[in-house]
Amino acid sequence: MLHTTGFAALTAKAALQPFSFERRDVGAHDVLIKITHCGICHSDIHQARDEWGGSLFPMVPGHEIVGTIAQAGKAVKQFRIGETAGVGCFVDSCRTCAACREGSEQYCEAGMLLTYSGRDKNGQVTQGGYSTQIVVDENYVLRIPKTLSPARAAPLLCAGITTYSPLRHWGVGKYHKLAVAGLGGLGHMAVKIAKAMGTEVTVLSTSERKRKDAERLGARDFALTSQPDTFTRLQRNFDFILDTISAPHNYNAYVNLLKTDGTMILVGAPDKPTPLEPFPLIMHRRRIAGSVIGGIRETQEMLDFCAEHQIESDIEVIPIQQVNEAYERVLKGDVRFRFVIDLASLS
Repeated sequence: MLHTTGFAALTAKAALQPFSFERRDVGAHDVLIKITHCGICHSDIHQARDEWGGSLFPMVPGHEIVGTIAQAGKAVKQFRIGETAGVGCFVDSCRTCAACREGSEQYCEAGMLLTYSGRDKNGQVTQGGYSTQIVVDENYVLRIPKTLSPARAAPLLCAGITTYSPLRHWGVGKYHKLAVAGLGGLGHMAVKIAKAMGTEVTVLSTSERKRKDAERLGARDFALTSQPDTFTRLQRNFDFILDTISAPHNYNAYVNLLKTDGTMILVGAPDKPTPLEPFPLIMHRRRIAGSVIGGIRETQEMLDFCAEHQIESDIEVIPIQQVNEAYERVLKGDVRFRFVIDLASLS
């Protein structure tokens, strides 16, 4: 077993604190990654506070992991010691169901094994990237292109793929008008990626102070959802809406912004249900759909796309000792646009 240090929530809603635990030994198909950076995702907060239910404690969060391969098992073929590698939201799946066979492991019929707060085939609870090292099967590890900064690439492993995957799946591209609802960790990546795909992007936000950020990131337009006339002025205006908002909000108002046959894609995950009115959908043959991250193959495609188009996340790097403060700032929207932990601070 490999002695590992990190920061963990020992119980739901408890502040994160220093924590020691054991990683499994490196198997024949495993790589050991010495973690250099890990992003803070809003879902880390939901999970650490058990807001979705089912969280496993003690919990070391973190699924936006970048580091250096320090050891490789004897059967490893895809990676070499010294390479920069990443780990996203899951570290295994059944590998035999239809979803896994087609490279959509995120929809594994048996359930993907989450990077943290999951339980592996041996019954052990997985622990995430707020730690010094991680052992992962090579088939669930990503190669980080050399042109990407390790720190700014880390959020791509969740925020990047969470927005890239639905844009690709629904064929969003040139000649489409896309609204990105919310300009946070997910939203700012959606704007950058959609712009690189040739899409006309409008940001929908409650905050006027996000206007300049939206323009800088590549949005064509910006609209305040705190102004009621926005929902009148922009009725039937968009082919797609990518909803990244993690707080409860009225889906029905946004649906009316779609053209006939328009699609609203949910990637944000509020912790409370939202009532849905049928007529805005029925009368214009609109759709509401959902999407969660992407498979390993698609995530690698996304990383290569971002390298080609020089897309990285806008981040604020912090030492791990500031993680609890960072959580509170995320809840206040006080970050542009993703916190990334420098794990050298844990040494």
